[in-house]
Amino acid sequence: MHACGHDGHTAMLRGAAKYLSKHHDSFYGTVQFIFQPAEENLEGAIAMMNDNLFERFPVDAIYGIHNVPEQLGTFSIRPGPLMAASDRWYVTFRGTGDHGGAGAHLATDVTVLQAQFIMALQTIVSRNVNAVDTAVITVGAIQGGSFVSANVMSSEIRIGGAARSLTASVRDLIERRINELADNLANAFGCTAHVEYSREGIPLVNHDEQTKRAIKVAEEVVGSTNVNKNRKSLMGGEDFAFMLLKRPGAFIFMGINDETVFNKLHSPDYNFNDDAIPFGVAYWISLVQQELNN
Repeated sequence: MHACGHDGHTAMLRGAAKYLSKHHDSFYGTVQFIFQPAEENLEGAIAMMNDNLFERFPVDAIYGIHNVPEQLGTFSIRPGPLMAASDRWYVTFRGTGDHGGAGAHLATDVTVLQAQFIMALQTIVSRNVNAVDTAVITVGAIQGGSFVSANVMSSEIRIGGAARSLTASVRDLIERRINELADNLANAFGCTAHVEYSREGIPLVNHDEQTKRAIKVAEEVVGSTNVNKNRKSLMGGEDFAFMLLKRPGAFIFMGINDETVFNKLHSPDYNFNDDAIPFGVAYWISLVQQELNN
């Protein structure tokens, strides 16, 4: 279960489509309603564009929305980088292994090597990335050895994790440093390293003009004091970013929590707050009417 509120997003856009289809005289032009699938694995936007989305359904600008666990009746956005590039990395260390008692001194120990590597990873963000930039490197999986034979030193161990960044230069730096640390540490321990770095998403970068439009619309819906116009960037990934490479646009967040409903995205307890739907519908309707007002 992805638990991210896509049912709520669908309901909001369908509500706006139903209203606008019955009130053609409230705007001038053509509106394309895009119900993008497979955001969970960052593949839906690319698949739609590979199917000639914008050639079949041309648009001059594109907008997106996503709920966040913030106060109901609020919106938040920022120009420029709003969400992060989403990368995966995997490192496999190979040594000789041996008996953990009688032969420990004869082994090239990949277990100690991986421990040193994990600690060294922490220096990439703290010492290599500029302090004014943002990056995240997380270790999410370690595989090696067997609890059935815990006295045997494994000859191979695999580590995997995630990397997030907001700029191309930081992304390049992270990939380069993971490779350098893995190779150099493996060499120091008499082992070998194999690194796989997979770039799976790109930073979501809002365009200035469309961001201003989105802010104006949100202010009309909930009032200026309830719109955060320069929110902090989030280190989550979003494949709407690929669409923003093809067309100018903006992506905005909408709060859904209140005194009775507290949601955390991607939680087994997540339940989209239906009271948020009217805010989303109103945002889409007002956006169309402002964007296509003459």
